[in-house]
Amino acid sequence: MSRNLTANEQASFDSRVKAAYELGGLLRSTVEIADNIVGSTHRFHLMGKGLATKRIDQTDVVPMNIVHGNATATLEDWNAAEYTGIFNQQKVPYKEQDKLATVIANAIGRREDQLILDALDAAATTLTVATSVGGAATGLNTAKMRRAAMLMNRAGVPRMKGERTFVISAEGLENLLGDPDANTIDKNNIKTLYDGEISHWLGFEIVVMEDRAEGGLPKVGNIRTNFAYHRPAIGLAVGINMRTEVNYIPVKTSYLANGIFSAGAVAIDPTGIVEIETTEA
Repeated sequence: MSRNLTANEQASFDSRVKAAYELGGLLRSTVEIADNIVGSTHRFHLMGKGLATKRIDQTDVVPMNIVHGNATATLEDWNAAEYTGIFNQQKVPYKEQDKLATVIANAIGRREDQLILDALDAAATTLTVATSVGGAATGLNTAKMRRAAMLMNRAGVPRMKGERTFVISAEGLENLLGDPDANTIDKNNIKTLYDGEISHWLGFEIVVMEDRAEGGLPKVGNIRTNFAYHRPAIGLAVGINMRTEVNYIPVKTSYLANGIFSAGAVAIDPTGIVEIETTEA
């Protein structure tokens, strides 16, 4: 009994369904995953740095006294549900349950992304690229990305391929596509203008985040906050991986299609996270 299905109850209707534009989850592969968590919280462990000391004859060794810590992710439970009526199924030439499955999966995927984005935003990082970098009141550009990379390099964040992610907005991609450093074949061997995409730049894998009802990338006024981070710096604890179930509800003569998901995210090491501020109209 999807409340918005009555518009499609026609004698003849195209069986090809044009779903609303929406993306699912984009960020799971870019963070540390702890799966099958039992309980309402999960602790990600952090081991601090060590410092070697010079050996002196006939003296005791000096322990490094490495500091151990942890970051706790609190799991939250989420549903993405919709009714689909058995009567309505006879009035349209497509199976609404199948279409709902995709919509449900995308909704859960975006919620998972938002947990990660919220954890990035809440991280107690001191690494920030201000809007003034690369020009006053500017959008995303190579200078800002260079500064983000420098901050991570200076903090000793590893530079292994595929381990650094840069999450940007649609406007950020537009700005970057107009940056001569990024769109010139002499400097970037990716055909950016041909494809309209920049997937990697300055050691970062770039993920473009669209505007989302869940929140998306933070924006206050005309200041957008983008994030660069190292995979082990953010943890996602998953208690129940996304699954869907369909149950018949007799009192409603309808099926309830529901997506179930339980997870929480937390910044494990803020040293591996950089906030990049850009100006957007």
